[in-house]
Amino acid sequence: MSTTIGSAHGAYKRAKGQPAETRRGLHLVGLLFLALSLLMAPLAAEAQPQGKVFRIGWLALGSPSSHDAEAFLQGLRELGYIDGQNIVMESRWAEGNVNRLGALATDLVQHHVDVLVAIGDAPTRAAQQAPSAIPIVMSVATDPVAQGFVVSLARPNGNSTGVTGLGGGLSAKRLELLKEVLPTASRIAALWHPANPLTAPYVQETRAAAQALGVELHVLEVRTPADVEGAFAAATRGRAEALIVLPDAFLQSHQQQIVDLAHRHRLPGMYPQRGYGDAGGLMSYAADLRDRRRRIAAYVDRILKGAKPADLPVEQPTKFELVLNLKTAQALGITLPPSLLVLADEVIQ
Repeated sequence: MSTTIGSAHGAYKRAKGQPAETRRGLHLVGLLFLALSLLMAPLAAEAQPQGKVFRIGWLALGSPSSHDAEAFLQGLRELGYIDGQNIVMESRWAEGNVNRLGALATDLVQHHVDVLVAIGDAPTRAAQQAPSAIPIVMSVATDPVAQGFVVSLARPNGNSTGVTGLGGGLSAKRLELLKEVLPTASRIAALWHPANPLTAPYVQETRAAAQALGVELHVLEVRTPADVEGAFAAATRGRAEALIVLPDAFLQSHQQQIVDLAHRHRLPGMYPQRGYGDAGGLMSYAADLRDRRRRIAAYVDRILKGAKPADLPVEQPTKFELVLNLKTAQALGITLPPSLLVLADEVIQ
């Protein structure tokens, strides 16, 4: 545009000393050049190459049908990132197979993503084990310090940061809510994956809550997929009246099987992640999943703008959600207390 304006200005200067008609003609030519330059300026601006298109990796244990990424993408849109415009999403889903996560994480590294989002404990571990210094934003349900994902919540120290769903007293709260639905229940089965030593505190907390509520707790070990059906058979033999599932990535990877067996054995269940409720579980109480997904979008934004994961503290949850499945309650012949229905963040019909 500056060249065109300069040409018009030069023509005007050359017109000095010329006859009046010539001056008027050159003046009109100059105005024409100026008008054209103003019209062409927006087109030239649009033709300029846009900023960098970032590649964001997404690694999750579930499947696309879970809609697990929707709140994350919404959070990105609110921050100005649009898939297909200034970002490209590289999503990898393990479809419930933990053994696939390592290869999927390596694949994301080979696609040169700018930041890798890992959803869950197992995906986070797989992402960290992939040979790369790519920044990792994690969303985990357990203690990331105890898991060895970060050195501390305040100073992660490394290439990983993010959010944790860990909240003190959640196991006790889950049992209290289950007891509110089934006030006469005196025997409750608890599914536990003992191969994960980090879940031991959940067992201790649940035992203490059961004792305080006057409930007999039957802790049933599930070490392999083959143990799941056996655990439910043991719960039936022990005359369990309800079920509580303790937080664990392995158990979560079999959530549909667990929920289906709970229905078959007519055991009302309390679950540690919303996904169980979406799969048909009676109720779940956990850190607000959608809020956590929006928060990891904020971490991605800061990292893409130059922040280092080591300098971004890991956030603990401040919002929790109670999800009730009314359809499941009706199938089990349970009337959900009005007090809980009022408190519920969502009631699945």
